Amino acid sequence: MKTLAAAALLALSACNSNAKALDSDPFVTAFRIVRPSVVLFTMKIPSDDPKKKGQWDDAYGTGVIVASGAWGSQILTVDHVIEDARNLRATIAEKTVVPARVVARDKKNDLALVETSRPDLPAATLSTAVGVQPGTAIGIAGFPIPDAFADEGLGVATSVYAGRVSSIRKGAIELDLAIIPGESGGPVFDARTGAIIGLAESRFEEEKAIGFAIPIDEAEAFLAKYERR
Repeated sequence: MKTLAAAALLALSACNSNAKALDSDPFVTAFRIVRPSVVLFTMKIPSDDPKKKGQWDDAYGTGVIVASGAWGSQILTVDHVIEDARNLRATIAEKTVVPARVVARDKKNDLALVETSRPDLPAATLSTAVGVQPGTAIGIAGFPIPDAFADEGLGVATSVYAGRVSSIRKGAIELDLAIIPGESGGPVFDARTGAIIGLAESRFEEEKAIGFAIPIDEAEAFLAKYERR
């Protein structure tokens, strides 16, 4: 009995040590800050398959809550995610599905603003990409290929990937992470603080391994035109 008790105490001690290690990991803490504001979009879009002309396919993407109040909530994403979409739905907190509607678009800068009547949701902290340097540690939060996860019975959960800034480009931040289908529009955040510095997007059809982020400064200028109080 003493041996079993000692083993149990050792196991409990190991669990506590692991929990403390996770609590002290700044990336884990940063993701905990971001996660409640990350939203899954599901929708129907016109099929691009010539054999399915006139039919609609399932599509998906990611967004981030940027404002919320008694009036509802605003969700920022990239424009190509919601282009030509109908039956747009937002999954909040990985479980609550609510109708959503597009209220503003900026095709040139690939930005879109979506609203839902769901009130008082946790909004992300938007930062700035000014001063971000190649090598800066970042994270991407989103919902990669959610239909594939659903087919495997794996449920809905926000995924997070750790990487770094590869370079600062004109109007874009190059990342060393691929943007997986479904992740577009998701927040790219500072791995130390959880502050949002960009929105994930994929640009190169021929080279999917290179990901990009739209600097959040461009998005904030867009959002300022549609501020709700």
